[in-house]
Amino acid sequence: MRIMAFDYGTKRIGIAVTDPLRIIATGLDTIHPNQIIDYLKKYLQTEQVERFIVGEPKQMDNTPSQSAIHVRGFVNLLNKTFPDIPIEMLDERFTSKMASATIAQSGMNKKHRQNKELVDTISAVILLQSWMWGKF
Repeated sequence: MRIMAFDYGTKRIGIAVTDPLRIIATGLDTIHPNQIIDYLKKYLQTEQVERFIVGEPKQMDNTPSQSAIHVRGFVNLLNKTFPDIPIEMLDERFTSKMASATIAQSGMNKKHRQNKELVDTISAVILLQSWMWGKF
């Protein structure tokens, strides 16, 4: 079964998923928060997901950031809608900066580098890879 990770934002949610063997993390999509539940219901009709990983926004002093309240609301919604899928929170500090750096190094043109949806999706991939590496 797959593992799915979310980089939650109030404007966009970056989504990444593993392959069924949980070897590779791949960017799946970027969805508006109002569409995420319908998107996941449709996705789960054809794919099995064992666990959700949600980025936990923290400040440098390890306290919750301002967006933490929104992420908690998202986690509560996931729990309510998909009670059989466990959720783990994972520190997401620096994932957006790492994603931006990855995009900058990729050789993409300026227009693609400024695509915020791409940053969110790559942030979710980095989050999922971090979770996977922590499990070895």
